[in-house]
Amino acid sequence: MRRGKVGAIVVAAGTSRRMGGVDKIFTQIAGKPLLAHTVEAFQRCHSIDQVVIVLSEDKLEEGRRLAKEHHWSKVIEVCPGGVRRQDSVREGLKRLSGCRWVVIHDGARPCVSVDLIERGVEEAHQSGAAIAAIPVKDTIKVVSQSFVEETPVRQNLWAVQTPQVFRFDIIDEAYRRAQGEVTDDATLVEQLGYRVKVYPGSDSNIKVTTPEDLSFAETILRSREQETSLP
Repeated sequence: MRRGKVGAIVVAAGTSRRMGGVDKIFTQIAGKPLLAHTVEAFQRCHSIDQVVIVLSEDKLEEGRRLAKEHHWSKVIEVCPGGVRRQDSVREGLKRLSGCRWVVIHDGARPCVSVDLIERGVEEAHQSGAAIAAIPVKDTIKVVSQSFVEETPVRQNLWAVQTPQVFRFDIIDEAYRRAQGEVTDDATLVEQLGYRVKVYPGSDSNIKVTTPEDLSFAETILRSREQETSLP
């Protein structure tokens, strides 16, 4: 049952500082630019009505050309981002039209699946705000000046991913009232006192931040291609 239009913001305006000079967003992996793998998951997702791609100013034309070449009918705009990630998300929010729900996803997570997006939308329908995450497997230490200050209970720790899905009025309010810098959208929602539901993400939903991650992402994507081609 439809419960209002769903818009997606694909945030890809970063500077790729840890990539050794490589522009990860347009690097070819598994036969196409990394960004194409990300956007096509949203293009295939039945729950998604609109997609806004947010890029750095110098990559806008390349992004628009890619959208045209791949016939992404759900992409309504390729727009410039801001200095910080949260500034880029805010720019994306401005471009969505008539959406009741918003899915925010890092463009550098090309292995996102349609199922992961769909489950996030469904969870948000129930709670108003839902984020993908996976339980932390390693013991985590809080360190200050090279010495351990605290060892949090691992069972309570989750590594947050995207997609992050919100009712539009909630995330819009969160960004209008944002104070300080945050590393994910849910933090702003939490600061307003809203409860955020965590739903299971995926170990394969990696974020490409280093050259080694590119190889890992390509392995995942190639493996999926082989699985879908099996009789």
